[in-house]
Amino acid sequence: MTAKQPKVYVLHENLEWTQHLVTWLERNAIPYELWDLATGVLDLTSTPREGIFYNRISASAHTRNHRFTPEFGQQVIKWLEDNHRIVLNGSNAIDLEISKVRQYLALQQSNIKTPKTIAVLGKEKLVAAAQQLNIFPLITKHNRAGKGAGVHRFDSIAELERYVNSTDFEEPVDGITLLQQYIKPIDGRIRRSEFIGRKFLYTVAIDSSQGFELCPADECQLPNVSESKFKIIAPLAAQQQSAYEQFLTANRLDVAAVEWVEDANHQKYVYDVNTNTNYNDQAESKAQIFAHEHLALYLQQVLEQQYAVVAK
Repeated sequence: MTAKQPKVYVLHENLEWTQHLVTWLERNAIPYELWDLATGVLDLTSTPREGIFYNRISASAHTRNHRFTPEFGQQVIKWLEDNHRIVLNGSNAIDLEISKVRQYLALQQSNIKTPKTIAVLGKEKLVAAAQQLNIFPLITKHNRAGKGAGVHRFDSIAELERYVNSTDFEEPVDGITLLQQYIKPIDGRIRRSEFIGRKFLYTVAIDSSQGFELCPADECQLPNVSESKFKIIAPLAAQQQSAYEQFLTANRLDVAAVEWVEDANHQKYVYDVNTNTNYNDQAESKAQIFAHEHLALYLQQVLEQQYAVVAK
């Protein structure tokens, strides 16, 4: 059945991370509907409703007991695309969202520097792989992660071996652990550059001294900490901005955050691309720039470009 009015359909599995966008959609009277993919039924012979579809499925869905939402989301997005619907952050985006290996390969194809990384299946291979990498400090991280899952720093093989053989070892949801060169930030802060419609919006600097939980959403913040570790800073250098925008275009990523770090030699490394990006209220309020407002207006623009008339 076809909907009478084209809408913005938001594919998600976490209402808390979607509610801020809803606020701006409603404030601007943009017709929308939420599609929760935490569970679902997909009739392959049916026809999707009229509208545009914005994918917000996150790699961290399994941390909210939505283990197979990304896999189901991949099927839904393929069905939408095969039925000629506009999907923002479509198939390529969700593939990159759930695999850092794919991210790094795509970044390297765009000549964007990434930290040296080895992917390891099976924890019994980790120590030997670290000896092969032979760079300390190094960090472990999950290939399919989100919210800093599995990220730990090690300064020696002995430290890593103790962790691997302990009950503290975190098993990655897809079985793949990454060993990665640790890049020490020149000023103790990593950067997260936000893009909407493949265009740069702002960069936020994040204090990494409190650990590797760098999710900017309100729900991720440390309790009883009054001073935000997030601060919106000056624009990107023109060449860097252009390189990131070209990467997003080449990989069909419509809304994304590019996370990067600058070392003491002023070399810049991208270590994560987040296609289910969130924004920090405290930093935005201080800078008086609200990414969810820009996102809502971008979705409205795409909807109006696709359909001649949008009822207000």
